[in-house]
Amino acid sequence: MLDVTPIHEGWVLRHDGAELPATVPGCVHTDLLTAGVVPDPFLGRGETEVAWVGRRDWLYETTLAPAPGGHEQTDLVFDGLDTVAEVRLDGQLLGTVRNMHRSYRFDVTGLGGRLSVHFRSAYGEAEAVRGRLGERPNAYPEPFQYLRKMACSFGWDWGPTLVTAGIWKPVRLEHWTTARIARVRPLVTVEQDVGRVELDVEVERSQVEVGLTLNARVGGVETAVDVVGSSATVRVEVPDADLWWPRGYGEQALYEVELTLADAGGPLDSWRRRVGFRTVELDRRDDEHGSGFTFVVNGERLFARGVNWIPDDVLPSRITRERYRTRLAQAAGAGVDLVRVWGGGLYESEDFYDACDELGLLVWQDFPFACAAYPEEQPLRGEVEAEARENVVRLMPHPSLVLWNGNNENLWGFRDWDWERRLAGDSWGEGYYLGLLPRVVAELDPTRPYTAGSPWSGSWDHHPNDPAHGTHHSWEVWNRRDYADYRLEVPRFVAEFGWQAPPAYATLRRALPGEVLAPDSPGMLHHQKADDGNGKLARGLARHFAVPEQGFGEADFDRWHHLTQVNQARAVATGIEHWRSHWPVCAGTILWQLNDCWPVTSWAAIDGDGREKPLYHELKRLYADRLLTLQPRPDGLVLAAVNQSAEPWACRVVLRRMSVEGGVVAEAAVEVTAAVRARAVGDLRVPEDLVPVGPKEFLVADAGARGAGGDGKVGGGAGGGGGQDGGPGGLRALYFPAADHEIPYPRPRFDVSVSAPGEVTVTAHTLVRDLLLQADRLTPDASADRGLVTLLPGEEVTIGVRGWETLGELDAETVRSALYCVEPAR
Repeated sequence: MLDVTPIHEGWVLRHDGAELPATVPGCVHTDLLTAGVVPDPFLGRGETEVAWVGRRDWLYETTLAPAPGGHEQTDLVFDGLDTVAEVRLDGQLLGTVRNMHRSYRFDVTGLGGRLSVHFRSAYGEAEAVRGRLGERPNAYPEPFQYLRKMACSFGWDWGPTLVTAGIWKPVRLEHWTTARIARVRPLVTVEQDVGRVELDVEVERSQVEVGLTLNARVGGVETAVDVVGSSATVRVEVPDADLWWPRGYGEQALYEVELTLADAGGPLDSWRRRVGFRTVELDRRDDEHGSGFTFVVNGERLFARGVNWIPDDVLPSRITRERYRTRLAQAAGAGVDLVRVWGGGLYESEDFYDACDELGLLVWQDFPFACAAYPEEQPLRGEVEAEARENVVRLMPHPSLVLWNGNNENLWGFRDWDWERRLAGDSWGEGYYLGLLPRVVAELDPTRPYTAGSPWSGSWDHHPNDPAHGTHHSWEVWNRRDYADYRLEVPRFVAEFGWQAPPAYATLRRALPGEVLAPDSPGMLHHQKADDGNGKLARGLARHFAVPEQGFGEADFDRWHHLTQVNQARAVATGIEHWRSHWPVCAGTILWQLNDCWPVTSWAAIDGDGREKPLYHELKRLYADRLLTLQPRPDGLVLAAVNQSAEPWACRVVLRRMSVEGGVVAEAAVEVTAAVRARAVGDLRVPEDLVPVGPKEFLVADAGARGAGGDGKVGGGAGGGGGQDGGPGGLRALYFPAADHEIPYPRPRFDVSVSAPGEVTVTAHTLVRDLLLQADRLTPDASADRGLVTLLPGEEVTIGVRGWETLGELDAETVRSALYCVEPAR
């Protein structure tokens, strides 16, 4: 039987005559951090102090003893090397590697001695390739498109420039005799309740004449076949197979697949994975609105409630199985059902996709190309095909994987970012996205759809970012306009959009120790990587709030920090509510972005320390199965009931036109029955006498328990500008027709009580808009279970606080110091 020996101990890192202990898997940065050679690049402006690391060559070494007897062959296997390196054993060159996204195998039978991996600077290699192939345009100043490495190592508009090197995935010795399983390509299908697993197996032999058998077991069903030559196909049929469904649509049924290679003497090697039976289609048919982009899973058309995923740490060897599970469970907890693995990052580890399989999160997988023109000549073309073939086959077992996407924004860049003129006929990646990659997917993984890029309209007949065709990236709003402009378009599928906000207060305090915080303080500016990011934040706030422009004191910063969180949540709510209300014309939204890779002001819902921003809690409402929203349309104000659940929904809604002082101007109860159908949207025109007029009025729509006459308690998630949960079993939508700086809010008055350990109750005496308990201001370990919540006079909300035990005894006034809400303009 194949025997595996991990090679993780005894490594040293050498540079300029110095020797340091090395951790494998790991990277140069983590080893230097552990040894105290460099400061933490996440703190202050430490990133600049470690910039030299990416410019140097590095040597990893350990001693490899000759393999013990009893096996015919020994292979040295690296699951991942970052990125350009020579591998030598006792001075003998085993091979040269140049791709972070591939694994490598070397025959070391009978060999031993000093194992060395000499990494060349990624900068040096990229610049050398650029010198040979010529300059290509790029959205960022770093040369990341000239080698097959995680692009965001070179910095992004949310990430630091930390150009890594190292043995970033496990390394091992595999000892084997007679034969081993070299590759398994699992083709998983289901038809008429019969699940089929077709295993296309390649075998490496050391003894050609020996008879071999493959035995496969799935769901209690076994099949065996003889191996002829070096390959065989094993087919197993599972009757009455349970289907795998995305979360919210059904259970996540998973089946163990066990494959064993044997000869007459017994087992030689094995392969085990989990699979799920489901069908997936991408409906891109033309219709009266353009051409669609709708996921269809097991015949069920769905509105994709998505988030974009970036590497959860810019030093990816630090991301553990537990960290993947935590972050993805946070996504599922916010109502997310689709995660897009963005093209400037990685093919993630098995731990990522395993968690998605278990949680019912659909995965949209980009091939690693982003925001640049990529040369198609050697040495890159061969590497691209090799990595694509390896990773397509590696990820095929996972039922969560539903789409292969060729690139991020490169087709759009060619058309709109002056690339075509600058390239003057040079290659730029089109041959990958429209030729090589779809061919590889069609050959290896015909069960899944492929799209050439995001955004992409489906062909050059339409602009790549045409909202009426295919996928659309909505960035003009954040870059230049007010978020109300999200309502001007109904794209077929919004694959990127978002709004910035700083991280949680405790995250800022940890990352910027001792700094007097201000939007433009040195550390804050260093941890803001977006082009004119602070300017866009300021202009976005100015459209809605009266905020100080200079001379920030501590109180001013606290208010700015709160209002930027409010604006982020409101902006995203404006887009998602509008687009969901137009289902099925719009068939999905993918928020930019779920997570951060370090502490930074960004578009993320979860910051670099793993703290949930108010936007995260707002997603719980926006991505819930049932959403109530008030939408201004050209023909008037509309109440939209969005029902993505599997059950019909009929509800009684109480509409109250109110003054900001708390009085009811007009009221009516309506029955919403248009949304009775499952997975449907119903619209109801708001009567003219209930539409608020001017900045002193707003509209409240309560459905369910509150609409039927609730008890004044607000439960569930939060809602910044659009709405909120309205109590047990109920939903609420809010509509304010004016910007906050025009609204004559009363001075907010509310009582605070600590009702039980870990519970804070707030009772409003006035309108209290966008109340937020920043529990991490009380202690960094604390977090609230909800974000922004708006209370009407007489209403109360109970906020749960995790990490309460670290706070000790707290009085109401101390808790009040961490409560923020929108206040009257000064």
